[in-house]
Amino acid sequence: MLAGVSVLTLTTALSACSGDASGGSGDGGASSLTVWLMRDSVSAAFQKEFTTAFTTAHPDIDLTIQTQEWDGIGQKVTAALASNDAPDVIEVGNTQVAQYAQSGGLLDLTGKKADLGGGTWLKGLAEPGSWEGKQYGIPYYAANRVVVYRKDLFQRAGVDPAALRTRAQWLAATKKLNRGGHQGIYLTGQTWYALAGFIWDEGGDLAVRKGGRWQGALDTPQALAGMEFYQELQALGKGPKDADEANPPQAEVMAEEKVAQIISVPGGADIVAEQNPALKGKLGFLPIPGKTADRPGAVFTGGSDLVIPAASRHQDAAYTFVKELTGDTWQKKLALAMSYVPNKTSLASAVASDPGAAAMAAGAAQGRATPNTPGWAAVEAENPIKDYMTAALTGGDMKREAAKASEAMTRALNSAS
Repeated sequence: MLAGVSVLTLTTALSACSGDASGGSGDGGASSLTVWLMRDSVSAAFQKEFTTAFTTAHPDIDLTIQTQEWDGIGQKVTAALASNDAPDVIEVGNTQVAQYAQSGGLLDLTGKKADLGGGTWLKGLAEPGSWEGKQYGIPYYAANRVVVYRKDLFQRAGVDPAALRTRAQWLAATKKLNRGGHQGIYLTGQTWYALAGFIWDEGGDLAVRKGGRWQGALDTPQALAGMEFYQELQALGKGPKDADEANPPQAEVMAEEKVAQIISVPGGADIVAEQNPALKGKLGFLPIPGKTADRPGAVFTGGSDLVIPAASRHQDAAYTFVKELTGDTWQKKLALAMSYVPNKTSLASAVASDPGAAAMAAGAAQGRATPNTPGWAAVEAENPIKDYMTAALTGGDMKREAAKASEAMTRALNSAS
């Protein structure tokens, strides 16, 4: 995935969240604050700038930021939350919050939502940051997929990207682009994150909770309508029906100059240009078109939340850190530095000068996340969605295959309960 320093003046004597969680502890003087941030979530320059400003504004807090690797982070965080020596703030993937909250190892920050500006948080970060009605994860940054397109091929085909507001317009334009030896779009058969957005646009979902149990929902009329659109769009290119976007890497395919569009995070354009410098400056971005013209298409929102372990011995200082890093000033700086989507819809204009991030921000307003349950990890491990998509695209009965996949999802979703 995905300006100069202004020292913030924040209140250092914050009330300790103790009304939101049992066992809250005050700091009782100087605090030595340990924060885990994930590798490459921020640049070295941004981290240095923020750290300098934070320690200047809060000389009573000794801040140490430790970089963690994504590989194996789940087990490491789980072990830390169960220990008596947890870090004070941890960056976690937005869809991971539920599994950590279920263990009881996170501080309940529900009472701090208003203070943190929670009224305009991105739903795709805020909703998975909650568990059983309580807010544990505070939205940090987001990224989502957009349409990355060849400006020259669009111009040659007479397609105005600004006019692609609806899925019907998108299909018509892609058909025009699908000529002269070019693929109108390169879309593999198992790009299930894109499928999820089409399902959400139709009013469906990947899974729903009924009677206290999760059930796969790929066989509902709404979800089937989303898959039917995916099938129509995928047929306008030559993407393999039995692979996802990483096999082969779709940016490498686009670099071969035979593809007009891909669905990717904006950073995919950088990889295309690295593979083929002749395409530098020829790639543009637009939000995934919606079912209707009044809003962009729904997208899966990836990104991170910040959590405070219940075992933190410096909860006041931890909250000060979270409030500052997720506050408007630093969110704007972070978005510009990293081409991220800020954590609030009200900050979308901060990335207006970055075409890729601006396209992401427009889509992020309609962003969603995967079903908010610890059982989702088991679904992705097995991933019957991919098998279903391939079966449907290669002549299988769509409704029957969807029902089969939904049953497999139901088993996986409830295996952890």
